[in-house]
Amino acid sequence: MQFKHPEILYALFLLLIPIFIHLFQLRRFQKIDFTNVAFLKKVTIQTRKSSQLKKWLTLLMRLAALACIIIAFAQPFTASKTALNQEKETVVYIDNSFSMQLKGNNGPLLERALQDLYNKTSSAGKLSWFSNNSERKNSSPQDFKNEVLSIDYSQNQLNPNQVLLKANQLFSNEKGIQKRLIFISDFQQKEVFPELPENLIVDAVQLKAVKRANIALDSVFVASKNTSTTQLKVKASKQDDDINEATISLFNNEKLVAKTALDFSQNNHGIATFDIENATDFLGKLQVNDPNLPFDNTLYFSINKPGKIKVLAINEADGTFLQRLFEKEEFQFTQQTFQTLNYNEISEQNFIILNELEEIPASLNTALKAFSDEGGSILVIPSSEANLDSYNNFLQTSALGTLSKEVTRDKKITKIAFSHPLFKDVFEKEVVNFQYPKVNSFYDLSTNATPALIFEDNKAFLLQKNKTFFFTAAINKENSNFQSSPLVVPSIYNMALQSLPLPRLYYTIGEQNAIAIPVKLASDEILTIRDSTSQFIPQQQTKANYVLMTTVDDPSKDGNYQIVKENEFLKNISYNYSRKESELQYVNAENWKGANVYKSIDDLFDSITEANSINSFWKWFAIFAFVFLICEMLILKFFNNASAPLSDQK
Repeated sequence: MQFKHPEILYALFLLLIPIFIHLFQLRRFQKIDFTNVAFLKKVTIQTRKSSQLKKWLTLLMRLAALACIIIAFAQPFTASKTALNQEKETVVYIDNSFSMQLKGNNGPLLERALQDLYNKTSSAGKLSWFSNNSERKNSSPQDFKNEVLSIDYSQNQLNPNQVLLKANQLFSNEKGIQKRLIFISDFQQKEVFPELPENLIVDAVQLKAVKRANIALDSVFVASKNTSTTQLKVKASKQDDDINEATISLFNNEKLVAKTALDFSQNNHGIATFDIENATDFLGKLQVNDPNLPFDNTLYFSINKPGKIKVLAINEADGTFLQRLFEKEEFQFTQQTFQTLNYNEISEQNFIILNELEEIPASLNTALKAFSDEGGSILVIPSSEANLDSYNNFLQTSALGTLSKEVTRDKKITKIAFSHPLFKDVFEKEVVNFQYPKVNSFYDLSTNATPALIFEDNKAFLLQKNKTFFFTAAINKENSNFQSSPLVVPSIYNMALQSLPLPRLYYTIGEQNAIAIPVKLASDEILTIRDSTSQFIPQQQTKANYVLMTTVDDPSKDGNYQIVKENEFLKNISYNYSRKESELQYVNAENWKGANVYKSIDDLFDSITEANSINSFWKWFAIFAFVFLICEMLILKFFNNASAPLSDQK
């Protein structure tokens, strides 16, 4: 037991005063003469004994009453060390990721948790809180109540390590303060739990859904295309064995175009196919009905009128293989000989190929340097009769290295850098048993550029520096069979595609997305992405003949958007949420060593209230003082009646 005002206990020494008075009080008895002395002595002895007992009981009651009054003023109480620690800081993490849309016993997990926090928050002290996309430091209880109910779902999802780092930023740096982190989540994650700091109390509330079931639209892609029809394939997945099929709808600008069924009877994945007519623009939305987890029920996409990548080949060798390679609708291919080259057309291109020029003159080198600085891509295929001085001037300008002599010897191309952007997602697996192309002669090149194709002696055959590519050997039919190799298509074709990234069907919010828009802007003009209710300005770089936009976390909401220059419409663009939360996998918070785990927010706050409770006893001591005073009055009254003198009883 402890006391709020322990200094008052010194008043207990006052109890000695009535004790001393009682012990040293000397009372003289009046002598009365009676004839019967024996009878009088007997009555006197009985009266004295009764009087002494009454006085001792009265003294005891008065001492007890006075002691209880003094102790009551000292305010005794009992409490734990947690309750006695006056310096406390609390940070609350609220997981508002999409997985919290699943329903618990009383509705969606997040909405129920926010309501419980609103109801349970006390009216004293300040706290800090944060979610996956917002934070507040030192909010008052009333501000917290006003803010917590407005928390909405976010496509971000912090793992426990990130939560601890964020919480540490909200805690103060003062020592000796009790720090408590309240971690409210469903713990949908794959990472292992981190170790907890010694000075941090973590209370984890793991919210669980009644039923973990979900249907997710994972992706959509163009399977085939002809002059009149485009075939779309949609991939979907399920997370419940009871689901065997679902209906999927296709909309064009909110107009229902088609419906079909997703069949999940064989496995957990289903594919739906739609044939749509080729049109100028298709503003698509795919939708499936699933009441469990709504965020991945919709998939937006847009098909724009295809733009063309401008490819220019400057030839001093046969360019027939290049013409066959770029005879596709996404390219605008032109070729010129070096003697008839129009330098004014260089800046209008996206991809330029130097096809076995014997010399790269200074004028062309200067034009290509300006073209590259503006974001253009260049491929150099050297001639077997190359002027090394002019080539080295170009290579040094492009930071590609230095050519030495030509070596006449057969050599095979045996290695592919599968992680290189040219070959990423080209091969289903790393093949090793393909037919190796070869060259009859090649150039030695000293370089630190990134190789994409490698000779059998580990020297580079195709390499890249920034947006400039270089073959170390001529690839005409007399010197190599590379033109007949399966590698020629992904190598050169992907160089052209990456020179101007064409808009995809859709982009994922939260990932770094690069979108090239073939438009020229004045110095004071910018591009804007907007929908019917909002707009934002993405990060953008103006190149010679296109604008490169980059988006990561914007927009914050999925949907179909427009890219505009002032009020001029340029293209449609679509964004979707990441599907990483569609897979309902959870870890058990009970395995988090050092954390206190609770099943509900009610259980958590009950535990905190009990730990912080202070049991006060001053009222009980006040009651005891009153009881002792009543007992004193009864003793005085009882003994006055029961032991009155004999003379008073006559």
